[in-house]
Amino acid sequence: MPLSPGGHHPRRRTRRALAAAATLSLGVGLLTACGGDDGGDGDSESLDLWIMEGTNPDADPYVDDLKAAFREQTGAELNVEFVQWADAHDRITRAMAADELPDVAEIGSTWAAEFGAAGALADLSESIEADGLGDDLVPALQEAGTVDGAMYGMPWYAGTRSLMYRADIFEEHGLEPPTTWDELRDVALELKDLEPDMIPFPVIGGGEYSVDAFIWGAGGDIAEQTDEGEWQATINEPAAVEGIEFYTSLATEDDLSVAAANTWDEVDQLQSFQDGESAMVINGNWTVATLLDADPAWEDQVGVVPIPGQEEGYSPSFVGGSLLGDFNSDDPELSWELIKLMSTGELATQWADSSGYFPGQASALDEVRTQEDPLVTPFATQMAEAGASVPVTEHYGTIQGEQVTLQMLQAILSGEKNVQQAADDAAAAMDETFGGS
Repeated sequence: MPLSPGGHHPRRRTRRALAAAATLSLGVGLLTACGGDDGGDGDSESLDLWIMEGTNPDADPYVDDLKAAFREQTGAELNVEFVQWADAHDRITRAMAADELPDVAEIGSTWAAEFGAAGALADLSESIEADGLGDDLVPALQEAGTVDGAMYGMPWYAGTRSLMYRADIFEEHGLEPPTTWDELRDVALELKDLEPDMIPFPVIGGGEYSVDAFIWGAGGDIAEQTDEGEWQATINEPAAVEGIEFYTSLATEDDLSVAAANTWDEVDQLQSFQDGESAMVINGNWTVATLLDADPAWEDQVGVVPIPGQEEGYSPSFVGGSLLGDFNSDDPELSWELIKLMSTGELATQWADSSGYFPGQASALDEVRTQEDPLVTPFATQMAEAGASVPVTEHYGTIQGEQVTLQMLQAILSGEKNVQQAADDAAAAMDETFGGS
C-alpha cells in the first residue's frame, strides 16, 4: 500500500488505519440531489456524494484525489459532503419519504436489505458482472449486499473480529494460542491457575458477535430463509445451541469469566484487556491501533489469531462495514462509474489504508495479508477465510434493536434459563419479528 496521506510509517500506519472501525453495525454516508449545477460550470454534469463523518480520520486528501479522478474519467464534477453516523439512517429514511434520494450512498452492510426491500436501491448485479468484478469481492460483504439475487451494494470496506491475547503472558508461561475450542478452554484453565488475578476469557453478554462466531463455528446459524422466501429463526436448533452452550459454559461451568462481564459490551471488554485484567478477548481489528496509540509497549504484549474452529480451521466472524449503493440515480451509468472508482483500484486501497478498514475486494485483501504483520494479517485472514454475515433481511435490524440475542445470553449467564430455554425464547421473538411484516 502507498503511504497514507498523513505520511505515517507503513507498519505503524497500517495499524493506525485499523482503528477507525467502530462496532459492528457501521454507520452510513449518503449522496443527495442527483445531477445538477455544482456552482461552477453550469453545463457540467455532477453528482453529490455524502459519506460517513469520521470514518477516515484524514479524508481530505482522499476526497481531493477522488474528485480529480472522477472529473478526469467522466468529465463530471463531484460534490462531497460528510454525514454524521447517528443521523445517517434517519436521513436516508426522510429522503425516501420526501422523494429526495441521492444518486449514490455509502450504506452500512446490514442496511442493504432494508433499503433494497423498500425499493430505494438499484440492483447493481449486471454492472458488477459486466465489469468482471463479481468473482473478486469479499464473500461476507457480497452476501450482505445481496437480497433475492439482487445486489444492492458494492463492497467498499469492512472490519472483523478475531481472538486477541496477551502474548507476553503466554510467552512467560510457555503457552501457545489456541487453535481449537478444546485448546481455548484448556489454555484458559491454565491461565486461571497461573494468573489468578486475571480474567482468562470474559464471556460478554452485552455484545452478540462473539457468540455468533461459536454458533457458526458449530455449523449452526441465527436464522435461515425457507424455500418460500420466508425467514425463520434457527438459533434454537441443535448446532446453534451447541455453539451457545460452549461459549457460555466457559463462564457458567468453567468459571473463566466474571459476573460483571454478563452485561459488558465490546468496549468494556477491550477496557478490561487494556487495563491488564483479561488475558484473551474477541475484539475487532481496529482495537489494535487503540492499544498502540495508548501505549506503544503493546507492540510486544498483544497477539492475534483467527477465532479457533471447533476441531480445526477457524470459526466464522461477523464482517461489518460499508457498501456503496445507487439510490435509483437519474444517471445510473455515471453513478456506477463513481461506485466502481471508489471500490476498486488505487482509490479503494487509499481509502482502506487511511480510514482503518480492510478493502472490499478479495484481491486487495490478499495484498494486506501478504504484509505478514502479526497484528494485521490474522484479522485479514479471518475476513478472507472465515467471514460471515448476519441474516440479510430488513427485519434483522429490528431484532438487533430489541436485543434479542443479548437477552438470551444474559438469561443464560445469570442462571435464569438454561441454554435451550433461552434459545427457544430468542427464536420465538425472532420469528415474531420475521412474521410481522
